[in-house]
Parts: sequence; C-alpha cells; structure tokens
Amino acid sequence: MEHNFPNTETQNMEQSRLDEKMRSYRKEYERPHMSRSQVAQLRRTIREAEQMEQKRHTKAGIIKFAAAAAATVGIFVTLPNLSYPIAHAMEQIPLIGPLASAVTFRNYEYESDRHMADISVPELHLPEVSLEQLPEDSDVQEKLERSTEEINAEIQEITDNLIAEFEANMQDQEGYQDVVVKSEILATQADYFTLKLICYRGAGSGYQWNYYYTIDLNTGERLQLKDLFQDGADYITPISESIKEQMQARMDADENVYYWLNDEIEEWNFKAITDETSFYLNENDNVVIGFNEGDVAPMYMGTVEFEIPAEVVADIRR
Repeated sequence: MEHNFPNTETQNMEQSRLDEKMRSYRKEYERPHMSRSQVAQLRRTIREAEQMEQKRHTKAGIIKFAAAAAATVGIFVTLPNLSYPIAHAMEQIPLIGPLASAVTFRNYEYESDRHMADISVPELHLPEVSLEQLPEDSDVQEKLERSTEEINAEIQEITDNLIAEFEANMQDQEGYQDVVVKSEILATQADYFTLKLICYRGAGSGYQWNYYYTIDLNTGERLQLKDLFQDGADYITPISESIKEQMQARMDADENVYYWLNDEIEEWNFKAITDETSFYLNENDNVVIGFNEGDVAPMYMGTVEFEIPAEVVADIRR
C-alpha cells in the first residue's frame, strides 16, 4: 500500500527552489569580474592615466626606464626616484604635502600565454629637506618615521605574498592567472596624505581589493576613522545610514546597480560599518568609505565607494 506524504513533498519542493535560488546567487556572486582582455585594458587604462598625470604635473619631462625581461621568470627593477603616478626628473623627489612622498622602488613583471603579473610596489619616503621644517623638540619626525616604516612593511608583506602565490601557481600547467598591483595618491593636502594600494587577482574568476594608508601630517600618526571625530561620538550610525540611503538612491536610478540592502538572504544585507572599515579623506575633506568586491554587493559591482556629505557628521567632526 502506497503512502503519500504531501508535507514532505512540499518541503522538498521549497528546499529545491531555495537551493536553485542559492545557486543563482552564487553563480552571480562568483562570476568573473574581468576577462583577460579586460585585465589588459585595465593595464592600458592605468598607463594612460599615468601619462595624463605626468603631462599635467611634470615640467622637467618624463623619465623613461627600460629593463631587460627574463625568459622564464619575472625580475625586480629598482627605481629609486620614480614617483608613481607622477614622474618627475631623476634628480627630483616630489613632496606630497610638507612631510611625505611616495616612490615606486620595485617592479615585478612577468607575462606568458597563461600567466601575467604587473606589480608595482610603492614605498613611502621621507625627504631630508622636509624634516628640516620641523621644530627641534618635535616628536612628529619620530612618529612619521615609525608610521611610514609600518606602512612600508605592510605593503612589502602584501606584495611578497602575492608574488610568492603567483610563482607557486605557475606550476599549474592547466590554469592561468593574472595579478596586478598599482598604487594611487588620493590626498595631497597639507594635513593628510593617503596612499591607495590597488590589488587585482584573476584565476578563473577575478577579484579586486584595496588598501588605504592615511597619515596625519600634523602628528605623524596613521589616521584611524575614530580620530576624525570627537571622543565618545557615535559616528558609526550616521555614516552607515548615509551609505544605506546612497545605496537605495543608486539602485533607484539604475536597474543594473545592486547592493545587498534589502536582500532576501538577511545575513548578506549591509547593516553598518565598523572601526576597521576602509576610508580616506577626499579633496573636500569629506570622509569616503571604500568596500572591496563582494563586501556589500555582487562581484560584478566591483569595488565601491561612498562619500559622506559633510553635514552628516558636521556636529561630531573634530
């Protein structure tokens, strides 16, 4: 005698629909953000941007460097005075604000049919002339030196790990990979210096993530988000609410834009930033919050940023 179990069948159907929905979400979430041709275009775009910056800022001309490429492995090229993204004459070291500058001191490049690496490693630099501007009894110099050493060590570790992973993955005869690391100066104000490290890795699917390094040039300390606000002030809530409003406005304006704001899978939804959320200050002295791919939106959205209007935090800014 056959027995029917409608409740179980219904549950199975519901589970099947849920599984299919999850597979759809996962497929969209994991789909490659950049093809190999798009990575090549990314590299061309970066170089074109560099050239534009060089033409706009460089009076002494652009210094061109050539390096021999090895047949089977990438090589390091030491570029002691080449600033990225602005190249000045060889004898010059560009100052970013009164105290800090950035130079590209190492390049790692490799390209074959299946593997490509284009890694430019920046290093923060302290020109001696800038230190003479400080009072003799000031501890800003010591703090600035410590901050730059910490940042340089972190960047060195990040890029060393990416290079090591890239070389290890080259042993895979079936796969392919792309690795790109570039940097961008985001702030050249008298008070703050921000260096953005841009990382991209593709191997079947692509992923971009960013690091932001900000130094308060008045104190020499690395700037944390909480340092921008009065002691004890709740800056998490107004910034988070502003981001949610901007997310919704962007989705309303463009059907191709999507953030995890009102998603059916509740745990995916953006709720609030944290003290560790990436940020920088733009030319208007406004806080800009940055998210990596997949943090608050599907991967196809890439890395996203939200500028927080001054009036949102005006009452609690230092």
